[in-house]
Amino acid sequence: MHDSTIDLSGHAWFQALAPVHRQWLRDGASVQQFAAGTHVARRGEPSLYWIGVESGLIKLAVGNADGRGATFSGVPAGSWCGEGSVLKREARRYDVVAVRDSIIVLVPADLFHRLLAASLSFNAFVIQQLNERMGQYIAAIQNQRLLSVDAQVAQAIAQLFHPMLCPRTSKVLELSQEEIGLLTGISRQRVNRALRHLAELGLVSIAYQAISVVDLDGLRLYGTASL
Repeated sequence: MHDSTIDLSGHAWFQALAPVHRQWLRDGASVQQFAAGTHVARRGEPSLYWIGVESGLIKLAVGNADGRGATFSGVPAGSWCGEGSVLKREARRYDVVAVRDSIIVLVPADLFHRLLAASLSFNAFVIQQLNERMGQYIAAIQNQRLLSVDAQVAQAIAQLFHPMLCPRTSKVLELSQEEIGLLTGISRQRVNRALRHLAELGLVSIAYQAISVVDLDGLRLYGTASL
């Protein structure tokens, strides 16, 4: 559904735009609601939109016919994704799936390119976003191949606090063990064991449907000393 009153004022990159470019977005962007488990965008389809999360949580993932899959990253409220595919105007290389009920902002590809051509500040934001995303994906591959399961869970949580890619994350994550499992590809039971171990170390505090990060620096460093 289209929403002509869309409010992007909470995004720093939007505030840095010239007034005319902000108006382009107000006129051209749209908002849709997606229930948990539904696709925001599908692998192999044209990359028609740059995707922002106004509320909720989505993930970028791939899977194959025998049920095996891999999650590249979780994208929480306040974050944006998909700029690489839109920039290259290529088919989407991954599925974008709502982990929980989410409100999603969709910026059409043509409007995205129009902003790139007209706005230096938007260019700067997209370049930084791409650079940070590349570092995130390299770390994700490293973590999946080299770290213990407990450390993978720690890094998946810490990743949601990336200051550039996840600017709105609070120290209390309304994140269930099942959702962490969906973000990591690890079973809920194994996630439970990992969280209890991290809580024993004083890195997190666990409550019903929520995780409080007690020591973010410690969480980021957990399990990475041998890398």
